[in-house]
Amino acid sequence: MRIVIFQESKVMDYHTGEEVAFPQEPSAVTVGSYDGVHAGHRKIIGQMVKTASTLKLRSVVVTFEPHPRQVVNRDPSGRLKLLTLLEEKAMLIERLGVEWLFVVRFDNVFAARSSESFIQEVLVDRIGAKSIVIGYDHGFGRDRKGGVNTLCSMAEQNHFEVNVVDEVRLGSEHFSSTRIRTLLREGDIKEANLFLGSSYLISGKVVHGNKKGRKIGFPTVNIEIESSDKLLPKLGVYIATTVIDGCEFKAMMNIGVRPTVAADSAPVVEAYILGHSGDLYGKVLTFQLLERLRDEMRFSSFEALREQLRKDKKSVEQYQK
Repeated sequence: MRIVIFQESKVMDYHTGEEVAFPQEPSAVTVGSYDGVHAGHRKIIGQMVKTASTLKLRSVVVTFEPHPRQVVNRDPSGRLKLLTLLEEKAMLIERLGVEWLFVVRFDNVFAARSSESFIQEVLVDRIGAKSIVIGYDHGFGRDRKGGVNTLCSMAEQNHFEVNVVDEVRLGSEHFSSTRIRTLLREGDIKEANLFLGSSYLISGKVVHGNKKGRKIGFPTVNIEIESSDKLLPKLGVYIATTVIDGCEFKAMMNIGVRPTVAADSAPVVEAYILGHSGDLYGKVLTFQLLERLRDEMRFSSFEALREQLRKDKKSVEQYQK
């Protein structure tokens, strides 16, 4: 999948930042923030990919960076935390068979654009939309005034079709990124994963830590999260997996302030990877969180901590997906 950034009418390669050719071409398109790429999102994107294949169109997901709510909805309780940073979102979208991820740099100028202008100038004139797949309740453009009715009113004149995807529910509950954020803050990783349709991801670069873990027989990798916008679940110990050089390893991940060994002021993410040895410094690892084992605890001694870690390790070893 190719990732491009759209900013001030220019299209640039995501990895190099250099301006690239992005020809207008008959395309199947869907538009959304797609934070988390949850099961509801996957149905919409999957329908778009299917439509592209059937009609022999290019498949394009249009998304926004930063998240529009971080620009236009100044929440007094704090900046919106994200389920997926851009590279995590791209990883999940690529798995769905999408050819292009078209990332719009979202700022106050772009936010002021009308929905009609966005459809005409970006989706039709710049991309070449011939089929637009959209969720039943999706809103876009200035003040989110655009939606299904806006698209339908412009479809005939601009020679594109509109495909509306119905609501998706898990039991009686609506799929939403907001609901998933709540579950993660509560530590309910298994329920959050059901709504996501896959395991929650935490990605980051392996950096040097205080190396106290290796002194008690549990050397950990310290994970530097790319952005503070990433939503970390409730502090505690989690069962996780990660892939290193094509091989999957189980891991026990601690998200917390490490009260026994360091008493950090801000949460730290570290993981003990079972069955792996070797230098991982500088590598970017992606962990899938599977289950929450317990709360983070303060122990009276390193020996008490070591004994608990032995129990945690056994739980991880015995865990079956």
